[in-house]
Amino acid sequence: MTETIDQGHLRAEAALSRRLEEVEREYRRLRRFNVILLAIVAIILGLGTALVTVSSRYGVPGTVADIVAARQFVLRASDGTVRGVWGTDKDGALRLVLQDGKARPRAKLNLLADGSSGLTFSDSAGHARAVFAFLPDEGTSLVLADQNGKSRVVLGISSEGSATVVFADRDGATRAGLGVDRNGSGSFTLLDRTGREAAESEPAPAPSDDSADAAPAPAPPPAKKR
Repeated sequence: MTETIDQGHLRAEAALSRRLEEVEREYRRLRRFNVILLAIVAIILGLGTALVTVSSRYGVPGTVADIVAARQFVLRASDGTVRGVWGTDKDGALRLVLQDGKARPRAKLNLLADGSSGLTFSDSAGHARAVFAFLPDEGTSLVLADQNGKSRVVLGISSEGSATVVFADRDGATRAGLGVDRNGSGSFTLLDRTGREAAESEPAPAPSDDSADAAPAPAPPPAKKR
């Protein structure tokens, strides 16, 4: 009887031991599966993050974005040199700057918050050689400068309709001026090297009527003191 009980205990212990071994094998198999699953999830998340990053910078591959929003765009050459900058500043001005191979600004387009705009071309020394501007009062001007950055020719049209051309010497001092006012009266002025008037043509008399719009001819351009 005792032997039968002992044999039963032994069989029960053996069965329990086999069951524990099976549970341990199942646990190890589940743990390996969880590790593999976590690795797959990490890879998927990494690919998703990379896709979002690339899409935010360059758009989705094979597609064209309808809207791209940014405060500034920078154009670089193959060697990393900045060749262009387009963006807005803190004052609300919009600027486009184009640079040569040595990163020197050569052309600038500005649109200010007040509505005025300008286009500037510079030489390799950084001097503005030609400037075309549209002013807030809707007048326009064109300025041409020499290699030293001195303004030599200025052409302007005011919002009232008068037009002037001024010529300067190498020092930037005015030497000649030609103007036509809004009534069509013209004047021409020459200045010598001392700044005195060398010659002046009187403007044609304005029409003799009672119109309050009749305005006198513009005064000759003032000479700049040397």
